[in-house]
Amino acid sequence: MSLDTFLFDLDGTLVDSVADLATAINLLRAELSLEPIAQERVRGYVGDGARMLVRRALPADLYRDAHLERFLILYRAHLLDQTRPYPGIPDFLDSREPARMAVVTNKPYLLTMDLLNGLNLTSYFGAIIGGDSCRTKKPDPLPVQTALRQLNASPRRAVMIGDHHTDLHAGQAAGLATCFCTWGMGNDGGVPSTFRAYSPTDLARIFSGVAS
Repeated sequence: MSLDTFLFDLDGTLVDSVADLATAINLLRAELSLEPIAQERVRGYVGDGARMLVRRALPADLYRDAHLERFLILYRAHLLDQTRPYPGIPDFLDSREPARMAVVTNKPYLLTMDLLNGLNLTSYFGAIIGGDSCRTKKPDPLPVQTALRQLNASPRRAVMIGDHHTDLHAGQAAGLATCFCTWGMGNDGGVPSTFRAYSPTDLARIFSGVAS
């Protein structure tokens, strides 16, 4: 297998953002007179975009779109308090060509750009697709296909790398190889993947033998 194009999920794959997501969720819950929830619970709610995160973090009968808007304001204020790239990720990005890498995330685009800019990661990527960049989100393949089109890349030479079954579904549906990252926030949902990485340093080992 010859791969030269790398598409990455963001939260739980490139960066550890769970602490700041939990801060914003619990600030929202406090405004609604709700008790805080554990960071590990918030971790399990991540992966399907901000709306689903807020829905999962609130009682079913309490959710309003206004609460999503308030969460986004709170999260933007705490976006970079504790969020950092996972150790080993910058080294892997340094070893690849930006024209052959993209971020494909369900996080809203403006927040994605604020985060990448704040962590000095933006220049690594030739395409950045947020959760509102297309008419659908992962697990639909459209965001992956859009990133490939912007990179002028072939799906046969690309891999979707992520920590959630939405990444695997989206990559497979777009005809890509997939790599599941076990260090992240999500789970594979029983979806098989082409590769399985147990730490960010695994990426260099896995793809040194298959990339050209």
